[in-house]
Amino acid sequence: MAIGIIYIMSTVVPGLIKIGKTGIDNFERRMYNLERHGYNNVVGLKREFAIELDDYDEKEKLLDDIFSKSRVLNSELFALDLDLVIQLLSSFEGRQVYPVDRTKETTFDEATKARAVKVDWEKVPDGYYYLNETRKGFGVVTATMKVEDGMFTVLKGSICAPRLSPNGCRMLGKVL
Repeated sequence: MAIGIIYIMSTVVPGLIKIGKTGIDNFERRMYNLERHGYNNVVGLKREFAIELDDYDEKEKLLDDIFSKSRVLNSELFALDLDLVIQLLSSFEGRQVYPVDRTKETTFDEATKARAVKVDWEKVPDGYYYLNETRKGFGVVTATMKVEDGMFTVLKGSICAPRLSPNGCRMLGKVL
């Protein structure tokens, strides 16, 4: 049985991920090249999850078959929910290689929670939502948000109040 690594990378395009495989000795070099040079005219690749597996060639083919309808033609790019793929891969028997600061169980649980939140987002009906209130120590907050097919967009001209970061500093959001 060949031992190797299957990895998942996010891209700058929301909902587009790269699923690939590499040898154990080549993982860091492969990540370095993809993160700096991109893949198939897609840049901004960021490693999200990697697992070392027995029979990694066969398991990668299985993933290709499972997600074949979501594949970008002639590439290792897929239009998929990143957390769904992380859930699946983290359930495989193997050693998590990335992220190094979490266990497979923690990674699986985080992906499961993230998917549950996305399901809740999809329950918000399409339309426009308005906020108009006064925040103590800031002033008037007025914002318009458009929801369309589960995508939330804060519209130009909205005035949002800063919030406190975990370290107590003020964080300002920018409306595009």
